[in-house]
Amino acid sequence: MNYYKRTIENSIKNNLFNNKVLIITGMRRVGKTTLLKEIYKNLPENKVWFDFENPLNVKYFEEIDYDDIFQNIINKGLNKNKRMYVFIDEAQNYPEISKIVKYLVDHYKIKFFLTSSASFYLKNLFSESLAGRKIIFELFPLNFQEFLIFKQEDIERYKRIKKNRIIKKIEYELYNKYYEEFIEWGGFPEVVLEDNIGTKKQLLNDIFGSYFQKEIINLADYRKNDKIRDLILLLAARVGSRLDLVKLSQELQITRVTVYSYLSFLQATYFIFLVSPFSKSIDRQVSGMQKIYFCDNGILKIMTKLNFGQLFENAIFNQLKFSNKINYYQKSTGAEIDFIIDKKIGYEVKTTASLIDMKHLERAVKLAKLKNCYVVSKNYVEGIDKIIFGQFLM
Repeated sequence: MNYYKRTIENSIKNNLFNNKVLIITGMRRVGKTTLLKEIYKNLPENKVWFDFENPLNVKYFEEIDYDDIFQNIINKGLNKNKRMYVFIDEAQNYPEISKIVKYLVDHYKIKFFLTSSASFYLKNLFSESLAGRKIIFELFPLNFQEFLIFKQEDIERYKRIKKNRIIKKIEYELYNKYYEEFIEWGGFPEVVLEDNIGTKKQLLNDIFGSYFQKEIINLADYRKNDKIRDLILLLAARVGSRLDLVKLSQELQITRVTVYSYLSFLQATYFIFLVSPFSKSIDRQVSGMQKIYFCDNGILKIMTKLNFGQLFENAIFNQLKFSNKINYYQKSTGAEIDFIIDKKIGYEVKTTASLIDMKHLERAVKLAKLKNCYVVSKNYVEGIDKIIFGQFLM
């Protein structure tokens, strides 16, 4: 089976030989284990792999005396006089592991690599115990550049075109069909590699089922699983819209506090993302209605029927989310900006951009006092300054 390099791989490799614990986190089925196995394969000898979904692997770490755990690891064939590389997949399945890792890092020459299914568990497992000792890498479904790599496209040509200030129609057409597939089916690696439509749907249903079973039912252990399931379906239909917690609580017949708790969990497990309104005041940002986006368009596709504009906006959010800070702007006067990056640059998303869209955006940008702006268009148009086609964004 072919291995396709992920964007964060170089950053991880730059930290292979320091003393930090490296943790790769992200939603299930985004490729954490595949990436970690590639790193494992290319490291020198004196390494060992544990999978914490296997109870027999967890047993090595169940000793009361942590020095005995070290001996268990050594007995796997490691040389304690040399630097040791210990890989643990699905670390969240054994909460005690954070204390063990801290002790072993402090007392022995061990470099740890861990995967964890989500930051929700990281906060509980590694909050204080590994302060200053860890580096966390977040892995998401494929971005469009990674998508093209998985499709075995000439990525260097894509990068050269992307740098151009003006994109020619022939250059746009090179990637248009791929981008439409990306918008429709998302970026989960196994879905991208599958050509059969029926199998794609089956894989996406399996990904959602695995998330719901292993994250929500098994680990979160919510008492009313049907309520959080129904909330997810309500959210999917509202993608790109502002959330009214009162209405959601009324529809689900649960308290606002419970709705907020569910939203926090879904966000901390990388399933949804909430975008706050833009304001110079941090307090106002927190208090305003948030907009909802999902981790992947393919997941959205199997949950509800959305128009193309909603799917395109969700895809653009996922392309922009690697930026430091995302907000949106909306005034009662009608002025709005879909996304504001780092309080400086505004992006308005349109299926087919027009000069009128650009003028409206410029007026809103002036009100918000931003430095720059762009209209992001799915379809090809000419004659508009500051236009970016979705397939060449970020």
